[in-house]
Amino acid sequence: MSFLFIVSIQPQQSKLSKAVNYLSGFIASEYFNELKSGNSDLALVDTIYLRAVNYFEGDYSEALLALTFTTVPYNEVPIEGPILKSVFYYPLISANNSIFLKKNEQLPRYLFYDSPATEHGDVDKQAHFYGSAFIAYSITLFDLGNLIGYFVEAFEEDFKVQSVADERDLDVNWYGKLFGEILDDEPKTLPSHIMIIRSLRYFIFSL
Repeated sequence: MSFLFIVSIQPQQSKLSKAVNYLSGFIASEYFNELKSGNSDLALVDTIYLRAVNYFEGDYSEALLALTFTTVPYNEVPIEGPILKSVFYYPLISANNSIFLKKNEQLPRYLFYDSPATEHGDVDKQAHFYGSAFIAYSITLFDLGNLIGYFVEAFEEDFKVQSVADERDLDVNWYGKLFGEILDDEPKTLPSHIMIIRSLRYFIFSL
């Protein structure tokens, strides 16, 4: 699955790399750091999203793909060889190391009612959200809405970020897919609108 995803993006890598560098630089900037002091994390998510859409001049598919790679908090993927079972690390498209680390430090991470009150929070959830949104928005022939979500999940386990599959990741994948589907008819929809729905549904069902 990881190999399929990597191969599928090769033709776009140069253009995508420039966009990921641009967006990572924006998130790592002092300007963005100042925004953090007066805005919620959901507002910051929308700010990053709108910056990506503007960069691609309204091309939502390109913007969602770039956001997927920009918000992944890892810069390489462990891949196990099918014969010798040896592991090598395939680099993901990312900014240079100093910007990459600063970007990760400043990524919004408290996105939902159940975001962990820890240093990392839900720092990985935007990649799940945007990856699933990209597939849902861009591909209509097959139902591949969970492809990137499962891809991110797979290398998270290899990186020992978590010891078991995270049901919340799969849940966020579903909302990302919903976002991608809604964008077709309602292009002014923002990521925060969908992320808020996830939290509202929990409180409604809890009443």
